[in-house]
Amino acid sequence: MRDGGVVMSELFDAVDALVASRSPLPPPAERRRLRQAHALTLDEVAAALGVRRATVGGWESGKAEPRPPEREAYAVVP
Repeated sequence: MRDGGVVMSELFDAVDALVASRSPLPPPAERRRLRQAHALTLDEVAAALGVRRATVGGWESGKAEPRPPEREAYAVVP
């Protein structure tokens, strides 16, 4: 659906990104360290969040940032 030439999903994506920017995650290397310190594998975290192993790997390498709704769940993973 378009509203003034903007696809509504784009607006929601923009709002999601804004909200996500207000709740910072640890730096990627710290994300990996915390996961490993709790003896969690990439596969375990990915399965718990319903994403691919490569997705979590990207979050930990800094190649990508998690987006809602996975971001909120990932933020509480030790």
